[in-house]
Amino acid sequence: MGVAVVTGSCGLIGFESALHFGSAGMVVAGVDNDMRAVFFGPEASTRENRRRLEERLGAGYEHHSTDIRDREAVLQLFRRYGPDVSLVVHTAAQPSHDWAAREPFTDFDINAVGTLNLLEATRLYAPEAVFIFTSTNKVYGDRPNTLALVEHDRRWELEPDDDWYDGIDESMSVDACLHSLFGASKLAADVLVQEYGRLFDLRTACFRGGTLTGPNHAAAELHGFLAYVVRCAMTRTPYTVFGHKGKQVRDVIHSRDLIACFEAVFREPRVAEVYNIGGGRHSNVSVLEAIALVEEVTGEELDWTYSDTARVGDHIWWISNNARFVSHYPGWSQAYDIRAIAEELVEFNRDRWQPAHDTGTRPSSLG
Repeated sequence: MGVAVVTGSCGLIGFESALHFGSAGMVVAGVDNDMRAVFFGPEASTRENRRRLEERLGAGYEHHSTDIRDREAVLQLFRRYGPDVSLVVHTAAQPSHDWAAREPFTDFDINAVGTLNLLEATRLYAPEAVFIFTSTNKVYGDRPNTLALVEHDRRWELEPDDDWYDGIDESMSVDACLHSLFGASKLAADVLVQEYGRLFDLRTACFRGGTLTGPNHAAAELHGFLAYVVRCAMTRTPYTVFGHKGKQVRDVIHSRDLIACFEAVFREPRVAEVYNIGGGRHSNVSVLEAIALVEEVTGEELDWTYSDTARVGDHIWWISNNARFVSHYPGWSQAYDIRAIAEELVEFNRDRWQPAHDTGTRPSSLG
């Protein structure tokens, strides 16, 4: 089975990837220096997920606190494992629009330069490996906001006969629109992954995800939409909705459904593929709908307020069209819809997300 190098191995998708491929018999080289605690504070630390991986996978998990910006350290890591590396799952990132605007150099160095370091290390030392990159729907900037959206009571929506009604596919242009600095750094990484595939015949795949979540999500301010709504309700923490009347729509995909995509690609890799991936029409929700759903499944009334100021580059409506991926991997299907995801978040985190004292702050998130 070989070695799976998983970057961001203690974050949501990295953790699920490490657990999945490690449980399948691969040695997992986990790369995670807990930058999430730097981005979002100590409550977002990934230390507990590292402990869980080491406990559950034992000697099959080898942790490396390597910073992917450190080129020589990344090259040294790949030299160590060499051609035994059969899979790279690159999930490490700076994931916040707001944080990127505060520290553009850090954002670009992690998201773009870090990806380049990993690609070059793969080319030099493990050219037969499958390289999976978690990109983002933010590579499309605010282009989706030009769609012919219609306002409904609790959501923006498209008419059923609209060409984009079944979701946004990979044909949408990434040009001449507002991306945010985060979107720009992820787009740079996305293009690099494609080019290394085409130029060097590496077996690469970019997954342009919508909202990714699951029970292990360390939901934090500025990142982690649905999980953070659940957390705020359960901890009785005030929440702020930014712009678009709270009717902006997100599709939400469960981490395990996404890992099933990774498994399919690993088993039957292609070269330089790009996939929009998300909950699609199967699993999507507006902010107002999410608040109502979370109040129902938690039994708690969410203390929320509204601000007219929308976040830079924010999508008013995003539903992924997964058709390209399904055409390549017809055996894949989604196991979780929006209600199942919300209910699992509540059940899994009952002990962890207890009511907190009022801090006087109003955290928010939409990603």
